Amino acid sequence: MPAPCTIRPATRDDAPGVVALIGTVFVEYGWIWDPPTEVPDLLDFDAHYAAPRGAFWVVTDGERVVGSVGVDDNAGSGAELHRLYLEPGQRGRGLGEALVGLVLDWCRTRSIARLELWSDTRFEHAHRLYERLGFRRAGERTLAGDVNGTREYRFERDL
Repeated sequence: MPAPCTIRPATRDDAPGVVALIGTVFVEYGWIWDPPTEVPDLLDFDAHYAAPRGAFWVVTDGERVVGSVGVDDNAGSGAELHRLYLEPGQRGRGLGEALVGLVLDWCRTRSIARLELWSDTRFEHAHRLYERLGFRRAGERTLAGDVNGTREYRFERDL
């Protein structure tokens, strides 16, 4: 019987697994995958997610990263959730909600009053999760020069 997935704090050593996970999702959507363009924060993990400025968690299945989420403090204006990804076979099992819950708890322990995020408009399943968890859509942007034609919705939530 396979071991259940584990959610744990991530370190820079987990960054290659997170990059691979996100690459899998890009392939799923038929997008062009170029890590230096798409995930520069993960290639400089500690600058973005090391305490006290931020935090990052991974979901692992054995040694393999199958889910992720990060957060960083926007220096007084709130915090931003980043990199919520799950392998297709892990979706719909409550892992996304658990990961967002960790981010919300992290914000609350730091008395951060607002959490925001940007999400590709094509991630409809994630949008339903965010709205169920009290986020509201608060804007839209198109990423200039993006080879994948990315448009994103901004979501925010008061804590």
